Amino acid sequence: MAIEVDQTGGLGFLLALVDREQAARIRLRTGLPKEDPSAGGRPPKGYGWQYGLRDLPSSVVWWMLQQDDPDVNVLVYEHARIDDRVRHDILRGVPQGPGRTRPVKVDRALSRFAPPEVRLASGPEELTAVLREVGSMGQGRVAARMVGREDWPVVAAADAVRPLPGYARWALSVRPDCPPEVRARFGTHRKFTHRLRTAGIVDGPAAYATTTRPAPQALSVLAMGRWAFPGRLAEAHAALRPLVRAELGGNTEAWAVLAQLLPTFTGTVPELVTTARAIAGDAA
Repeated sequence: MAIEVDQTGGLGFLLALVDREQAARIRLRTGLPKEDPSAGGRPPKGYGWQYGLRDLPSSVVWWMLQQDDPDVNVLVYEHARIDDRVRHDILRGVPQGPGRTRPVKVDRALSRFAPPEVRLASGPEELTAVLREVGSMGQGRVAARMVGREDWPVVAAADAVRPLPGYARWALSVRPDCPPEVRARFGTHRKFTHRLRTAGIVDGPAAYATTTRPAPQALSVLAMGRWAFPGRLAEAHAALRPLVRAELGGNTEAWAVLAQLLPTFTGTVPELVTTARAIAGDAA
């Protein structure tokens, strides 16, 4: 992947997991600028595809869409892993966040796009019939694009009565908006989970924060989460906070080592944290 790596933002993300006094001391030791409390609420001015958003994993883009933020929707509308059904729903103002029903404002920047042509099912019976007729990956993709937010219960019910064809299951499972409980029905084999990873599907922000490599890329994306997917960022915080506090805490030397390792580190974030602590020892 070619995601633009923001080292300063990545360190800032980790520093948010310790208390403010420790963070201020560490910023001074590592040369990081003071935290800007006003930063992080909105996409930075001029932020766009040139910053590597096109290479974000599907699941990350989906967390962004779940914000139902018109500005964020503009940024992700053209993402390669978002299919025409999702684009169609964005232009219709269909909310994607859990429990939301109020239409989402459509930014004027999207008015230059013609609504994608997608086939919509007339009801559960037609959708189920089309899914059961799938016999190729191409047919699977076409059928999967018929599924909107309100249709996932229909998909789950149909699969519960009789498993859907393999190509249909695969096309549905790599949809970034496929609910985890529905995706779990479709397979747990190693080859299946490998295909999901290849398609950019991860279980959630906690899994992304703890298993993604290299660490610089993961931390850059998580730092972006302050404005891109704040509603899901707490999950990543909760996954990393105990480790960061136990291994690094206020150990300024360990943080300095981490800052030196970060640009070229190829392991995961937890591996980065434990390696920095091991090199620095218990010096404060």
